Amino acid sequence: MIRIFGTIFATLLGLAFGSFLNLCLTRWPEEESVVKPRSHCRQCGHTLAWWENLPLASWLLLRGRCGKCRAWIGIRYPLVELAVALLWAASAWQALPAMKGPSDSLDFVLYTGVATALGKMIFYWALVALAVLDAENFWLPDWITWPGIALGFLFTFATATFAAISPLNDAPDMGHPVARAVVGSLTGALLAAGLVLFIRWLYGLFRHREGMGFGDAKLMALLAAWIGFPQALLAFAVGIVLGALFAVVLLASPAPRAKTESWPLSKLPLGTFLCIGGVVSSLWGAPILSAYLGWAGF
Repeated sequence: MIRIFGTIFATLLGLAFGSFLNLCLTRWPEEESVVKPRSHCRQCGHTLAWWENLPLASWLLLRGRCGKCRAWIGIRYPLVELAVALLWAASAWQALPAMKGPSDSLDFVLYTGVATALGKMIFYWALVALAVLDAENFWLPDWITWPGIALGFLFTFATATFAAISPLNDAPDMGHPVARAVVGSLTGALLAAGLVLFIRWLYGLFRHREGMGFGDAKLMALLAAWIGFPQALLAFAVGIVLGALFAVVLLASPAPRAKTESWPLSKLPLGTFLCIGGVVSSLWGAPILSAYLGWAGF
């Protein structure tokens, strides 16, 4: 019951925070305040009533249009709200205990589960924000990536500490396991960022122009700080594959074919695909890597 109620609560909370994220994603690139004025139509300035500002439901009721001028609101709004809600629900479901009866360790497991879920919620919220900002503006702001890296180290330290002092651990050891986890997270972040910087250097060496940006390197460091270097590599691989597929689709569409000369200079939001890869790796990275290593004979 704890897991069910916690997941429902996280879903509703995710819808609310997804709605707020939409406000931020609209106003941050314009350097506008996210506090005031109240939510309004960007076309006619109509201030939204409470019933026009309900996460997901209002967009469906209004059929994606402003209630006054009927301007198209955009599909990004419900997608962001739904993505945050689903990811937060998954965080709660995975982290909260499934215990039904009394247990001496239930309180500890519950508290650590809540803390782990909250950490993952912050991680996913940041990934959704970065994915949309890069897709719409080719922008991965430092004031999200740098604090995200720091929070990733803190999350790694906290989860390693919880594991070391857990009553379910037969031989608690506060020293080396926690230190190894933090050092591994730091090393993984440096290696992940270094990988992108190395590819950027090679691309510039052969193509004589900029390829991947520094924002992508910081994003990879963020992923490694939260989920570890192996799963960050998986996120990178998923992101590259998704980016390549997206490029093929664009190349096959009529518009890029009509502008053959400008196509090689077109930009792709790699950060968006890396964020998607980060979500995939965070949710299913362990079984994917295990299956791959088994297939490769390791």
